[in-house]
Amino acid sequence: MANHKSTLKRIRSNEAKRLLNKYQHKTTRNAIKKLRELEDKKEAEALFPSVVSMLDRLAKKNVIHTNKASNLKSSLAKHVAAL
Repeated sequence: MANHKSTLKRIRSNEAKRLLNKYQHKTTRNAIKKLRELEDKKEAEALFPSVVSMLDRLAKKNVIHTNKASNLKSSLAKHVAAL
């Protein structure tokens, strides 16, 4: 167990950040799945910018790697264009 006040605070803040990152990552994954399941081009084009924004936010906060976000955006853009 930690002995310093600052270490105890760091443990608490790390847990809070972990939970927030986990929530945002799961929400983004669900949005990606929803976008991939769509068959209507108009709906997909409407949802695409919000999914890209989510991915950019996760990459900026280092929840996912920048290149992974780019690869996902690229594959989703291809999917939307092919509808």
